[in-house]
Amino acid sequence: MEQKTKIHAEDGKQDLTITREFDLPLELLFKAYEDPNIVEQWMGTKVLKLENKKHGSYQFETTDPKGNKHGFNGVIHEFVSNKKITRTFEMENPPASAYRFPVQLEFLEFEKRSDHTSQLTMHIVYRSVADRDQMLRLPFAQGINMAHNRIQNIVGNIK
Repeated sequence: MEQKTKIHAEDGKQDLTITREFDLPLELLFKAYEDPNIVEQWMGTKVLKLENKKHGSYQFETTDPKGNKHGFNGVIHEFVSNKKITRTFEMENPPASAYRFPVQLEFLEFEKRSDHTSQLTMHIVYRSVADRDQMLRLPFAQGINMAHNRIQNIVGNIK
């Protein structure tokens, strides 16, 4: 089955672009990134902090199958309701066996396509081509597609 979330990564570049069209009005798609309760549901994480504002920050925590806690956090540099979020993303205490990714910069843009559909475009910049390529070697594409499918299903039920 074809994945609805598309990832475009040019060889030799340290960034990638992710796009997904949702069968959701723009306001509901944006709410999936703004409302801590919805974020917890589609990400499968605990939201410890989510300050949706310029110079705000966020901190999430997840637990692996062995019961180990892993966190990730970032700073929100730009927050324009129903339009865009610019933020950093950093993993906290990754497992010793895991690749240690440096901070990445994420530009999320939300676009109304019709009264009932919207599109998310994510432009992610990594510190190096090697870091970006390492991310692509992980089951990253499947994971982001599954997360976006959960957004569609969870937020779709709010309609």
